[in-house]
Amino acid sequence: MKKISFLLILITCVGIGITLSCEPDDICSASTSTTPNLIIEAYDVNNPENIKAITKLVIGGVGNDFILTNGIISASKIELPLKTDANTTQYILIKDAFINTNGTPDDTSDDFYDGNKDTITINYTREEVYVSRACGYKTIFKNVTFVIEPDGNNWIKSRQPLNDNQSVEDETETHFNIYH
Repeated sequence: MKKISFLLILITCVGIGITLSCEPDDICSASTSTTPNLIIEAYDVNNPENIKAITKLVIGGVGNDFILTNGIISASKIELPLKTDANTTQYILIKDAFINTNGTPDDTSDDFYDGNKDTITINYTREEVYVSRACGYKTIFKNVTFVIEPDGNNWIKSRQPLNDNQSVEDETETHFNIYH
């Protein structure tokens, strides 16, 4: 009986010690600012004051097989993560997207997104900034440029940074406007 009581007291003390040794700085709060996304807002090229949703949009990364959007969406504001291990990130933005069955409607393994594809290249310099012991470092992006790769049928007609020497340090503000 003494062994069981001693064991319970030991477990309780260790449990209290673990609970008391954890400091608020040991957990990275969800509200803590981390590596920001690039935010792009879409406007009407014929009436540049009006926000205009991009219809049937799919966004995919160049050089990998991932699709950023969850299927086909319509949006006037998009958030794009930038690579933290390179100074360039490329995306394909497909407007009026549809699923091309590749002539085999019963075989979904060869399906792909099709539509009016524009490739954008985002160049930047990276800077790592210490956040806290729990959160570690975040990357901010300086001297951000945005290029629409010409393809003869671009649906993105122009782009405009919101600031000279655009940086991406905060994902609550728009960084670039596109006009379509």
